[in-house]
Amino acid sequence: MFRNIPPVVRNLLIINVIFFLAQQAFDQRGYDLTDALSLHYVLASDFRPWQLLTYMFLHGSTMHLLLNMFSLWMFGCQAEYDFGSRRFLIFYLACGIGAGLFQELWQTGEYALLAREYYYIPEEALNSWATVGASGAVYGVLLAFGMLHPNQRIWLMFPPIPFKAKWFVVFMVVIELAEAFLSTGNVAHFAHLGGMFVGWMMIRQWRRHDRAASSGFNSWEPQRPSLWQRLKERTTRRRTNMHAEVNPDYRYNEDKKRNEERMDEILDKVKRSGYDSLTNAEKRELFDRSQR
Repeated sequence: MFRNIPPVVRNLLIINVIFFLAQQAFDQRGYDLTDALSLHYVLASDFRPWQLLTYMFLHGSTMHLLLNMFSLWMFGCQAEYDFGSRRFLIFYLACGIGAGLFQELWQTGEYALLAREYYYIPEEALNSWATVGASGAVYGVLLAFGMLHPNQRIWLMFPPIPFKAKWFVVFMVVIELAEAFLSTGNVAHFAHLGGMFVGWMMIRQWRRHDRAASSGFNSWEPQRPSLWQRLKERTTRRRTNMHAEVNPDYRYNEDKKRNEERMDEILDKVKRSGYDSLTNAEKRELFDRSQR
């Protein structure tokens, strides 16, 4: 089962688990790795620029880790197949960094309100504003799944009813907005929203770029055939079966023709967007056909 997970998602799962184990190991030896690598407020003395990257590999608890990794596996596998591994990795990291920047912006607003009321904020208080977790990046992946497969049904554990992916994304946005303004907990809701916003902007930009580069054909976005195309394909298959019953060589020639057309499609995609734009299935198919 683990082998069927695409490479970027698989490696992200492994890296997050390794970081979590390292957090526990360093903590037992008296060194707070979480505090060193978590994202601190930009005006705090403990802030470091690289924390915008490292914070998304840390987690506050086992349940925090499990929920994020389950969501990454659930939605990230399909997103990586759609984007291709290279583009998916860029997307994931950009959503995580963007989520961190949104959280910094939200904390700046909180800092301004506190400074107006108290005039002085202790350094210890500023250093305690720390953010950890892959949630911002994972929410960006969820947004991508909802945009690429809007009508895919998602079953919730509670309540146990199906949601179309697009409505599930809208539901999560509403929940996060409400929690951001009404909740008094320490969950970084604006980081979640920031990851989704960055993901939305990137997908919109990639769509425009890919359509311009391919004269209207999006090389990575899943395409749903029209009703006319489905009827035409069904009629073609019926005619093929009828001819195959009369002439045994007909099916062989038709299969050969389809294989050649499929190979041309993959090669055109490589020429248009590069080898990394291929999905893992297309890469395997290209390799298998090159060995024949």
